[in-house]
Amino acid sequence: MPSSTRSSNASAPCRLEWRPSRRLAAALVLIGALAAWATLASELPLPLAVPIAAVALSYGAWLARRELRSRPQWMVVAADAVRLDGVALDQATLEWRGPLALLRYRDGDGRPRQRIWWPDTLDAAGRRELRLAWPVQAPTPDSRSMAP
Repeated sequence: MPSSTRSSNASAPCRLEWRPSRRLAAALVLIGALAAWATLASELPLPLAVPIAAVALSYGAWLARRELRSRPQWMVVAADAVRLDGVALDQATLEWRGPLALLRYRDGDGRPRQRIWWPDTLDAAGRRELRLAWPVQAPTPDSRSMAP
């Protein structure tokens, strides 16, 4: 009688790095520049339009700088918990918007937080690994969808 090796259904935890997206930073600068241009192209008086345009441009640049200065974080998706930098996440949900992966969770103080993986920070293989490793979330039945 041949002996067979034992197999396990448990899989290794998925480890992914979240890091700031250069594409997002470029989009924030572009939005600030377009807002400044739109302000200057509007019928606002020039003494009012120039400061507003400067604020829009500098705010877009500030948002981009803040995004790029965010520190990288490691997420581990295991069978028992989802962890971000070693801390278990409460109410962690993963949503997909095309190639974007959106992680929503609550931090230790109960504040809602989110992390977004853009295509330049998570390649196709990483997206596939994340989809396969994420625990299956069964949708809750909607009582309104039943016929009376």
